[in-house]
Amino acid sequence: MAALLLGAVLLVAQPQLVPSRPAELGQQELLRKAGTLQDDVRYGAAANGSAQQLPQTIIIGVRKGGTRALLEMLSLHPDVAAAENEVHFFDWEEHYGHGLGWYLSQMPFSWPHQLTVEKTPAYFTSPKVPERVHSMNPSIRLLLILRDPSERVLSDYTQVFYNHMQKRKPYPSIEEFLVRDGRLNVDYKALNRSLYHVHMQNWLRFFPLRHIHIVDGDRLIRDPFPEIQKVERFLKLSPQINASNFYFNKTKGFYCLRDSGRDRCLHESKGRAHPQVDPKLLNKLHEYFHEPNKKFFELVGRTFDWH
Repeated sequence: MAALLLGAVLLVAQPQLVPSRPAELGQQELLRKAGTLQDDVRYGAAANGSAQQLPQTIIIGVRKGGTRALLEMLSLHPDVAAAENEVHFFDWEEHYGHGLGWYLSQMPFSWPHQLTVEKTPAYFTSPKVPERVHSMNPSIRLLLILRDPSERVLSDYTQVFYNHMQKRKPYPSIEEFLVRDGRLNVDYKALNRSLYHVHMQNWLRFFPLRHIHIVDGDRLIRDPFPEIQKVERFLKLSPQINASNFYFNKTKGFYCLRDSGRDRCLHESKGRAHPQVDPKLLNKLHEYFHEPNKKFFELVGRTFDWH
């Protein structure tokens, strides 16, 4: 009799796994087809009802366009669960070879009503990524944040420059990268990353434009609230983020976040001053991007306030 009573107590005390949103059934089926989930294994589920979900939204880029700022701002919303680190699943062969089960394991635990978001800015310019993302989820919603291409080039250089300085390694001036034989060096990788129309065409081969929301990174810096409102609408989130969640930090020179009475700013590596560039070289940079920008505007049906 005592044994029966003990068994009953243990049965009641055993944690019950609460199913998450119905869409996760599709995720389980997808993972099983990929051979990454056993029928008798509950993937990424906790007794409190939270679970790891494949992302319903990905910030696909662009590098030095403001992806970290966008993710941090979006994280203010209570219905968003964001992966902390760049996952690099779709663009790194080693990671992609691990399969969707590994990708799922990199996601944060979230509640059934929450959207899971990850950001990896290299996705936008990686040729293989659009097809791979589409194979995972053809109806996924994508966020792309862009800045003036010339400014993005300077930010790209600045990041690599400071990385070398921290390691006490010398690094050439930006002129040495931008100029070759007296002409603009069109082989410089930072320039190629700013040819937005080339990379956008690749994404539009697999996703309709209505699945991709383009965030104006320059406006996000100047006045973040209106841009975040647009993101909320695109993701069909209730309007929870307010103007009071943003305040301008005069010391840092950019907007910081206020969440439940707690203030937080982006890492000190953000907002670094760009190198001084000869005005003539800067004009060459603007001229170089003039036609590519026009092609991009025609491609997406909107214009941006770029040089």
